[in-house]
Amino acid sequence: MKVVIIGSGNVATVLSRKVLSAGHEIRQVIGRDKDHAATLADELKCSHTSTFDDIYRDADLYILAVSDSSLSEISNKLFLDKKLIAHTAGSVSKNVLKNTSKNYGVLYPLQSLRKEIKAIPEMPLLIDANTKDNLVLLYNFAKTISDKVQIADDEERLKLHVAAIIVNNFTNHLYALTDDYCKKEHLDFKLLTPLIKETSSRISSFSPGKIQTGPAARNDTETIQKHLELLSQNLSLKKIYEVMSESIIEHVGF
Repeated sequence: MKVVIIGSGNVATVLSRKVLSAGHEIRQVIGRDKDHAATLADELKCSHTSTFDDIYRDADLYILAVSDSSLSEISNKLFLDKKLIAHTAGSVSKNVLKNTSKNYGVLYPLQSLRKEIKAIPEMPLLIDANTKDNLVLLYNFAKTISDKVQIADDEERLKLHVAAIIVNNFTNHLYALTDDYCKKEHLDFKLLTPLIKETSSRISSFSPGKIQTGPAARNDTETIQKHLELLSQNLSLKKIYEVMSESIIEHVGF
């Protein structure tokens, strides 16, 4: 397929690499930042522009990979008639594109993507479209760049987006807080890396609830109290420890 990439950030960059490696032809990159668009276009060996006036109009698919907050603005400025366009947002309805084209949908990568990382991680794709024919087109396209493709409507995609925020962003925030704690206490955070990797690997084979460990999972109130006393000078981390421990105890069923 002939593809136009709208955007030049992390998602646009990683997706375009997958699209190109799958044998599709990327004809153009469109980005508000001329330098970023030019850099990505050079990598993809295609043209670039920073204005919709110069958009390539004979592509088979237009991938709109921009921030969620920019979608409404762009959809009201970009008009593609009957060309198929898909945005990449998890929390935005496909209908945001109804004024852009008669054929539209969603191509949402359920993965944390960083353009600096050359090795592209496994990337499930959630798709949706305004017609059955467009859904088939997007599904067939998605299967060329991912082994895991599922159809998910606006509500399902939003729910999965919430789940992704919790398991990814919230978990990483816990890592950041723990890193700060280790620095303050002159501890080596990297000593925790094998533990993090081991737990992450286990949930590929087991239900997370079945492998829960720690004092809260044992209802070991004595150890929990010692930890809370140790965190008395770190109120934010202490609060999180209390809330998480209470949640684990309730979930385990003590």
